[in-house]
Amino acid sequence: MAQFIPVPAFDLVIVGATGDLARRKLLPALFHRFLDGQIEAGARIIGAARSEMSRDAFRAFAQDACRAGAREAFDEATFARFAALLDYVQIDAAGGGEGFARLAEVLGAATGVRIFYLATSPSLYVRICEGLGAAGLAADARVVLEKPIGTDLASAQAINAGVGRIFPEPAIFRIDHYLGKETVQNLLVLRFANTLFEPLWSRTMIDHVQITVAETLGVEGRASYYDQAGALRDMVQNHLLQLLCLTAMEPPNSLSADHVRTEKIKVLEALRPFDAKSARADTVRAQYRAGVVGGAPVPGYVEEVGQPTRTETYVAIRAEIDNWRWAGVPFYLRTGKRLGARRSHIVVTFKPVPHALFGPVTQTPNRLVMRLQPDEGVQLSMQFKEPGPGGLRIKSAPLNLSYADTFTLRYPDAYERLLMDVVRGNLSLFMRRDEVETAWAWVDGLIDAWAQGDAPVESYAAGSEGPLAAALLLARHDRGWLEDLE
Repeated sequence: MAQFIPVPAFDLVIVGATGDLARRKLLPALFHRFLDGQIEAGARIIGAARSEMSRDAFRAFAQDACRAGAREAFDEATFARFAALLDYVQIDAAGGGEGFARLAEVLGAATGVRIFYLATSPSLYVRICEGLGAAGLAADARVVLEKPIGTDLASAQAINAGVGRIFPEPAIFRIDHYLGKETVQNLLVLRFANTLFEPLWSRTMIDHVQITVAETLGVEGRASYYDQAGALRDMVQNHLLQLLCLTAMEPPNSLSADHVRTEKIKVLEALRPFDAKSARADTVRAQYRAGVVGGAPVPGYVEEVGQPTRTETYVAIRAEIDNWRWAGVPFYLRTGKRLGARRSHIVVTFKPVPHALFGPVTQTPNRLVMRLQPDEGVQLSMQFKEPGPGGLRIKSAPLNLSYADTFTLRYPDAYERLLMDVVRGNLSLFMRRDEVETAWAWVDGLIDAWAQGDAPVESYAAGSEGPLAAALLLARHDRGWLEDLE
């Protein structure tokens, strides 16, 4: 079993502890950190939600969650030790301060780091923080906010202002779990710890960049939320723009939180805004219809939602960064539900060699592929001579680093790492207020451009690779989406 340096003593309160996020991600992540010896017996993990539930009932709920999320054989004896850290307090965030007063009694005087993880609807963030403040629980504490922070720039500003009245900015951790993935963090190491890439990382040598986050799932019981959000708000505003920032940012002066986040904001500020004409030419939005995923028939989005709707479940964007390093290099972003395969990757395609010395067959460009899921790894495709007689034959082949094949250490998943970063007070992988608002300003501009230009909502069959219009977005520049990267 891997051994990790224990984190400081802490009290972690999960508000919304009986919800889907806590069940699928947070409780299993904390249990895995406990398994690896990173959480000591002095820590306390307190669930808080509207449901009336005893401490034992919450421990049973957590046991089911951790058993379902176990990466290896579930150890009942180890969970019994972990369960000793768990407690529960009933809180109705919308119903006054009674529950917050009970929480204050359970917590007592702070003996270490105090954290409030808001695993609730963002519409409750301000009200919860006000309740914590009124109960005297916000002083010297940290608060974690899940995405999405609002539904547009105005609502994001309102949430940030409301939470900021209770918690100072250095105590607010706006989480995007994609930033906790191993390959995403390795992107910074690849760029800034290797002399090989940095001289090539610009418009001089890079032809284009593709960022893909594809899902096979549909709305899965989230129809009421998703139909108000759509793929642009749900995925592009946070996950894909964060990946774009890390790919395109300038080298920070240091790895301190503000230095890293300031460089990311510069990228967001340099994103070219859309108008009605450019939105029609350089973006695609679409909605899945009935099809087959994983060999099973699935309904279309309209059937799942139960009413006619123009909400997009797929977005493809040709984005431009108007700065010295990236002028003229397109960044192609796409995300969608009910696609043919679950995959997330960043592909950097370099320009072809200036002279085809070995003939046109050798003009397959070099590519750097960073796979985020399902198999995390890094792949660099290069040209090699194919062995054997019969003349000089050139073949493109990858230099491949698979995390699963290379590292025997069980590395933490994104939520495990980010939760421990909150305890340590490391803000580097969390979004600053102006970063969130700058991203929303760009997304709002695209939404307005869609409305002004009456941009169509294309369709695609569930289980396909997306709409034809998305393929044409690249094809008219003699490019294509890269699908099979194994």
